[in-house]
Amino acid sequence: MKYKIDKNGYYGEFGGAFVPEMLYKNVQELLQAYKKIVKTAAFKKEYLQLLKDYVGRPSPLFLAKRLSALYKTNIYLKREDLNHTGAHKINNTIGQILLAKKMNKTRIIAETGAGQHGVATATVCALMGLECIVYMGSKDMERQKPNVGRMELLNAKVVPVNSGSNTLKDATNEAIRDWIAHPDDTHYIIGSVVGPHPYPEMVTHFQKIIGEEISQQLKKINGIPYPTAIIACVGGGSNAAGAFFHFLNNKKVKLIAVEAAGKGLSTNETAATTLKGQTGVLHGCKTLLMQNKDGQVTEPYSISAGLDYPGIGPLHAYLYNNKRAQFLYASDKQALKAAYQLMKLEGIIPALESAHALAALEQIKFKPSDIVVINLSGRGDKDLETYLKQQAQ
Repeated sequence: MKYKIDKNGYYGEFGGAFVPEMLYKNVQELLQAYKKIVKTAAFKKEYLQLLKDYVGRPSPLFLAKRLSALYKTNIYLKREDLNHTGAHKINNTIGQILLAKKMNKTRIIAETGAGQHGVATATVCALMGLECIVYMGSKDMERQKPNVGRMELLNAKVVPVNSGSNTLKDATNEAIRDWIAHPDDTHYIIGSVVGPHPYPEMVTHFQKIIGEEISQQLKKINGIPYPTAIIACVGGGSNAAGAFFHFLNNKKVKLIAVEAAGKGLSTNETAATTLKGQTGVLHGCKTLLMQNKDGQVTEPYSISAGLDYPGIGPLHAYLYNNKRAQFLYASDKQALKAAYQLMKLEGIIPALESAHALAALEQIKFKPSDIVVINLSGRGDKDLETYLKQQAQ
């Protein structure tokens, strides 16, 4: 398989495990446990059973008729917003919590931006009776208050991070520091396809259920187990990796990744990593990231807390470099327009992250016979305040 990660954790030139010496033992322990446990029949059975009975999978593949009529093509929405906790993040946290239990870890830490991964982590910790600490930038805590409340109701400790830009990058830094300080009893549930190997591979493995279901569902609908195109937003990129992975070797499927352009590609207030970034090392892996000429990470910006990250996962960096995926960019205004459009046409309030994927419809002309799947990665409850505020302006 051309797109399979190699034995050292690389997709082409991107990936690897660049960690402090104090974390080397943890990362190696996790890698060995992942290889030994996750692909066993017993683990897979327990994982899939929880996805079915607890998460509510398979998530529906919905033909958005009014949206399709507007854009004169066939648009399907993969409804990850209907999962328990309201996003795709739960697919990964279910898998990682089961692995942590098998490794006899009693304390779980996580980072979160938009709060969906934090909620999903708090949820599975409550389910399994494990201690949960979630690091979240103070800026993100302010703009995602509903999710902070949900985490606290689920008995998680939400730790505000006041360093740097007070957002996802800084929350990740604090979580790594915590892991270094508690190497024996703690498992770090990373929420995206970033971090040192095996995290990018492992998170993709737990999210690839999305693309597998899309294939099965399309086969039932029209007899063909693949679409013309799949569109997904990319910050770190776990929802996109999950939607794309099953189709990587099928060149008939166009893969379209949408990054956050923020206030514009010509400004410094953007999170368009593939356009603005260069190769470097961030949070334990070699990838594309936004940095200055001295190699210092620069601050990204997006109206969406979940896309406000200065890098992308190494798989996506590889897909960008070899042109297997087409990368587009949606500004705050374009994402908001696409979100309001979905609300009015289909009665669905999407997460601001997912709205960026929807914004691709204005940028690409599809044929009437095309089958276009948009991964609706999360619901918009957490973003209601932003939507209402922006609409009033």
